[in-house]
Amino acid sequence: MHKYSKQTRILVAVDCIIFGFDGNELKLLLIKRGFEPQKGHWSLMGGFVEPGESMDAAANRILLKLTGLDKVYMEQLYAFGNPERDPLERTISVVYFALLDLNKYKDQLSDQFQAAWFPLKKIPKLIFDHHDMVNMARAKLRYKASLHPILFELLPEKFTLPQLQNLFEEVYNTSFDKRNFSRKILSTGLLLKLTEKDKDSSRKGAFYYKLDKKHYKANFHNILRFIPNPNDFI
Repeated sequence: MHKYSKQTRILVAVDCIIFGFDGNELKLLLIKRGFEPQKGHWSLMGGFVEPGESMDAAANRILLKLTGLDKVYMEQLYAFGNPERDPLERTISVVYFALLDLNKYKDQLSDQFQAAWFPLKKIPKLIFDHHDMVNMARAKLRYKASLHPILFELLPEKFTLPQLQNLFEEVYNTSFDKRNFSRKILSTGLLLKLTEKDKDSSRKGAFYYKLDKKHYKANFHNILRFIPNPNDFI
């Protein structure tokens, strides 16, 4: 088989950024790196792309191997290619990010690589340029959440308005007045009120809601009324 002459071979890796929401805090899934350099330090889930393997296939394989998580939706974020990013060898990393309901998947985590959830406000020091990757993913999440209903991927099928407010405050690093948030989010026409209540958080309880999937495409633009300008997060 012919090869391009006089070209340097470069390693290609994938790194997976997994955001999860537990009803109160937005969290990031990390592992302890299993090999040098910086073995034992906190890291995103990552590994090298194998011959004959697509980027998507590599991301799913690595995530399953390192955490035990399977069939998690991920999308490609960016390629990090600074020549100095890996001190051992020239490596380009293609980064993916995913959103999931933390409570739905927490029992699936493998303990082989000490996978653990960290609140975004308390992320430990990460290897290489992984902090830059996380910061870019957070900005992308904020931007996309203002244009598409992707934040609902972080919620269970039925949720309360306080849970939804917590999520928006975590994603946009801001706070909303409780009454104003409830009034404005209900005015969007995105939610369907259920008859059930969550009695765990208070004696009175809070009604559960779910996303109105039949109408969210038509009504989702209404959410732009009360979230920060999406152009600030490009």
